[in-house]
This record gives sequence, C-alpha cells and structure tokens, in this order.
Amino acid sequence: MDDSRITQEDLPPFVDAPWLKAHRSSVVTADVRWYLDGASGRAAYDGGHLPDAVFVDLDAWLSGKSGPHGLNPLPDSEVFAPGMSSLGIGDDTTVIAYDDAGGVIAARLVRMLRALGHRAALLDGGIDALNGQLATAPAKLTPATFTPSPWPEARLTQLEDITAGAAGIIIDARASTEASSCPPIPKPDTSLAQ
Repeated sequence: MDDSRITQEDLPPFVDAPWLKAHRSSVVTADVRWYLDGASGRAAYDGGHLPDAVFVDLDAWLSGKSGPHGLNPLPDSEVFAPGMSSLGIGDDTTVIAYDDAGGVIAARLVRMLRALGHRAALLDGGIDALNGQLATAPAKLTPATFTPSPWPEARLTQLEDITAGAAGIIIDARASTEASSCPPIPKPDTSLAQ
C-alpha cells in the first residue's frame, strides 16, 4: 500500500513490528523517551535507538510551560510545528512513535499529531519491538514542511469541562510520585447533575 494514501482513519493507533518493517522506508520513526526522575531521554537515545529513528525532545517540542493551564500543557503551535519540521516530520508524514515505558510517553506525540489530522501510531512493544536491533548513529534529518495550526478545541478537554460536571470518568494516569507532588485534579461539581 502506498503510504502517502494512508489516511488517519486507515492507520490504527498501534502498529506492530512486522508493519513497521514493511513500511520502514516511508515513515518517520520517533523515539520519545522521557523520564520523570530527570534521567535524559537524549542520553538513552544516544545509547541505542531503533534504526533511523529521530529523537523527539518532550520538553522542547511536546510541552508548553507549566502554569495556570496545568503541568505540561500543549505547546504553542508556533513551537510544535518547527520542532516537527526540524525532525523531518511534515504535513504528509506518517509517524510511528515509541518509548520504553509502555507507550505512555510516546502516546503524547501520537495524540498531538492525530488531533491535528496527521497520521501517527504507537509501536506495540516500544523499543523492544524489533528484538534488540538498535543503532547509535543519529538519524540523518531532512527538514520537512509542517504547517502550524491551532489545537482544535473540539478535540481537547478543558479544566472547565471537568469542573462543570461533564459526564464521564476522570482517570489520573500520573505516577504516584508525580500525583503527590502536584495539585489534585479538581472534582466535578455534581450538584448540577440530574
């Protein structure tokens, strides 16, 4: 199948190693390792990554400044777009992201790209999916055109949505050490529920 014709709907949220091997030459593989304890994702990448994978720095490209909009909010599109472009991720690029934490870090990149209508998926099995076939040479990067666009409000949940008693379940997926050092997620106002 010609990858330039794969739509976001055709690309499942997870792909496996055989899928990646079959499409390797027509996708950008993204290493999105990041560690809550402050260990360097870049050092992990330099120590061994999937062949031809680019390193995506979560702090530089995938997170805005913490503040009134929360911890690690989405970055401004004028930061995200040039970051992706510099990594060879363009408007028509299919991205397969991985980490070494069960996908919880790489999922941020996939979610951000998919929210903007780009083709992206997680590699099932993460860095171990290819059975230790690791490289240490950095990927050769060819900048691509990634057009900045605002985050689509309809695909985002705001704090106001939660505190207004919107139907649904809130799952706090933060590690216990992170959750205990951060303000709690506000509970919805259930007095409005009928």
